Order: sequence, then C-alpha cells, then structure tokens
Amino acid sequence: MSDQNLQPTFNIQRIYLKDMSLEQPNSPAIFLEEEGPNIEVAIDVSNDNLADGIYESSITITVTAKIKEKVAFLVEGKQAGIFEVRNLPEGQLDPLLGIACPNILYPYLRANIADMVTRAGFPPVHLTEINFEVFYQQRQQALAQQANGSLAAH
Repeated sequence: MSDQNLQPTFNIQRIYLKDMSLEQPNSPAIFLEEEGPNIEVAIDVSNDNLADGIYESSITITVTAKIKEKVAFLVEGKQAGIFEVRNLPEGQLDPLLGIACPNILYPYLRANIADMVTRAGFPPVHLTEINFEVFYQQRQQALAQQANGSLAAH
C-alpha cells in the first residue's frame, strides 16, 4: 500500500434536496390577518453509512409560523449530501459528519426553505446562521445524560 492510499480523504459526492413539504391549513383566511407570524424552528442532523467510506449526512428543519393560535404555514425541508470520508484519525469521523457536513448543507436548505415560503405567498423566512459545532456538542451532552440516566435507572 502506498502512502497516498492512507491520506485522509473528504469529498462531496452529491448535494440534494431529499424532502420538502408545505402545509397551509388556514389559507386563504390567514392572508387577511394583520398581525405578523410568530416563527418556531426545529432542527435535526442525521448521518447514515451507505457503503465503505461513503456517508449520507442530512439536516431536517421544520419552520412553523403561527398568527395568534392559528398555523399560517408549516414547512419541513430535508437537505442531504453524500460524502466520501476515508482514513481519518480515530474519533474524527463523528465530528466531521456532525459539524462539517451540516455546515456545507445548511446554506442550500436555508435557500430552499426561503424559496418555498415565498412561493406559498408569505414573506421569506431568513433562517439565522447555526453554529453546528455547538449544536453537535449539545447533542453529545444530551446523549451522555440519557446514557447516564438509563444506567442509573437499572
């Protein structure tokens, strides 16, 4: 085996919109409301090993806009990418898939959600930047607490 085969490799194979849905349960009456919507955003990041050294990373964002107690719209989008990752030092794969890949995918998902909301007849929703390193660390802490909680329950 040559040294070249042992070099760490990270390549983007493909970036794609995996899923997008829109619901407007109170249209057209909601367009007559004077008040602006209250926006709630939920996010999830996931990864799957597709083959040796090939991973799918995805971000799912759900945006719910409510005026008073009525839902104006609900948009859910899932942006995904296929990444080739090989020969990483021990312990670096999970942070790469949980931080670097979402950082690459997020701008695409942000644009797709803003476009979908605009096409639905509402002012665009401009999602804020997300620090995926902090998001990753919070998830790791939550998983550790769950593991400790389940161990304590036994």
